[in-house]
Amino acid sequence: MPGNEKKGVSSAPDPDPAPYLFLTFEMKREDQSKPYDPKKSYWVPDGEGGFNEGLLESENGGKVVVAIKHEKKTFKKEQIQQVNPPKFEKCEDMSNLTYLNEASVLHNLRARYQAKLIYTYSGLFCVAINPYKRFPIYTKTAVKLYLGKRRTEVPPHLFAISDQAYRSMLSKGVCQSILVTGESGAGKTENTKKVISYFAMVGARETGPKNPSKVSLEDQIVQTNPILESFGNAKTARNDNSSRFGKFIRIHFNSGGKLAGCDIETYLLEKARITFQQEVERSYHIFYQLMEPYVPDLKKKCHLSNDIYDYHFVSMGKTKVPSIDDNEDLEFTHEAFRILCFSEEETYNVYKATSAVMNMGELKFKQKGREEQCEPDNPAQAKKVGSLLGIEHSVMMKSFCKPKIKVGTEWVTKGQNIDQSYHSVAGIARGLYERVFRFLVEKCNETLVDDSMKKVFFIGVLDIYGFESFKTNSFEQFCINLANEKLQQHFNQHVFKQEQEEYEREAIDWSYIEFVDNQDVLDLIEKKNTGIISLLDEACMFPATTYEQFAQKLYQALDGKHTRFAKPKRSQTAFTLTHYSG
Repeated sequence: MPGNEKKGVSSAPDPDPAPYLFLTFEMKREDQSKPYDPKKSYWVPDGEGGFNEGLLESENGGKVVVAIKHEKKTFKKEQIQQVNPPKFEKCEDMSNLTYLNEASVLHNLRARYQAKLIYTYSGLFCVAINPYKRFPIYTKTAVKLYLGKRRTEVPPHLFAISDQAYRSMLSKGVCQSILVTGESGAGKTENTKKVISYFAMVGARETGPKNPSKVSLEDQIVQTNPILESFGNAKTARNDNSSRFGKFIRIHFNSGGKLAGCDIETYLLEKARITFQQEVERSYHIFYQLMEPYVPDLKKKCHLSNDIYDYHFVSMGKTKVPSIDDNEDLEFTHEAFRILCFSEEETYNVYKATSAVMNMGELKFKQKGREEQCEPDNPAQAKKVGSLLGIEHSVMMKSFCKPKIKVGTEWVTKGQNIDQSYHSVAGIARGLYERVFRFLVEKCNETLVDDSMKKVFFIGVLDIYGFESFKTNSFEQFCINLANEKLQQHFNQHVFKQEQEEYEREAIDWSYIEFVDNQDVLDLIEKKNTGIISLLDEACMFPATTYEQFAQKLYQALDGKHTRFAKPKRSQTAFTLTHYSG
């Protein structure tokens, strides 16, 4: 998986992290020599969402003329933003900028990123920009650089945030939390792994040489990552290793700050991906790992062929990703099962259940004479699925064709046609995979409990799925984007609203900072009686409601009445939301 590295015995010293953390003297000197006029240097829009630097030539009423590289352009006065003095170039904490405006923030982040400095503070927050390559800033050498240091004593880094949380926990006796958020592909999962590794190192209980035959708690905590990523991450349109679930990880410590255990809560695994992928996407990594040769007898035990295209549930989109080595990742996953004390039987049962999901897509049904009713076809495939799940295949197929439903207090057998049976198979496949995922999380939590250590504090790390917008968005993606909107509202509430309300109460002289409030988006989705979720709940009360009927209900209630809701011209079942977050 991207970010996983093989651990071997190496006597080579860690690479020097300094070029990726510190500004050089030459960089500082070059920045100080930059042309600057405190009264005339302004940022102006470039027409493509960015900004260019120019010199103010003249001002007339609400219009200004700005010279940009010997070319003069006219802008509205409110469009231009002042440039900061050169001493703030590549500033480590943007809350220190003289002029805190959008253009200056974007310029500072870009200038630092181009200098290979991917972390920048913004007050309490640490902004990370994904370099899409490995920098040597997460080694033991880098960890030692941040251990016990104040944030102002070392360059910006998530290790500084982590160490601050750890020290605050010990000194104040209060549990801490770290929120990792951002759009899909921003690097949330990778940064979460580094935070967990940091706590595993600073809270390690063994100070001497490790016993190679004994697996430490800190190693087990780190090894939850390959399993969760294999079963919960997938390639999307924007990210080759996107987490398709949210997780809150509590890392427990005793009163002395030593590791005492860990537990994981997961949220909203994206199940739609299990049986359908768009053409540029891929399903969960584990499906493609099972087709690899690292575990010699795996395919035979799991009744798998050598061709992924034999399983249409997982081959609708991409099946290979250049940045991912599925065989190597199977090695990571298989080793992680061992380290986390999964028995061989449990490990292979997980593999078999996952293979059963793939094989269920190949179950067949045929029409029964002239009736609407269908009956099982291709018994060999049904036997294969039954064998993998340890159930009688004939009972399974009968349940797909003639399921029992509860009417009042009685159970009634309902006949199904071919399409209905295929829908049932897909639904059971999704439910089965979700249960496998839940079992893995529960088993990891059981392993990561150390009863000999008293849990006194914890540091929680929330890694929430990123905002994305696909050509066709499922209900789960709708919920994912809603979660990001809620986080954005939380950010707005604490950074802008409450802070500026406090300035007003204390009569502090400051310029009010305008910000886009996304409360209207949340009202559109969540408002009681009139929000999309309320209307969906209402539609679900009637079993015969179709997609078309629900869409018409939304159009009547919201189209033309809410600025963030729109009806596409050529669809009777789709609707468009203009999000703020992302």
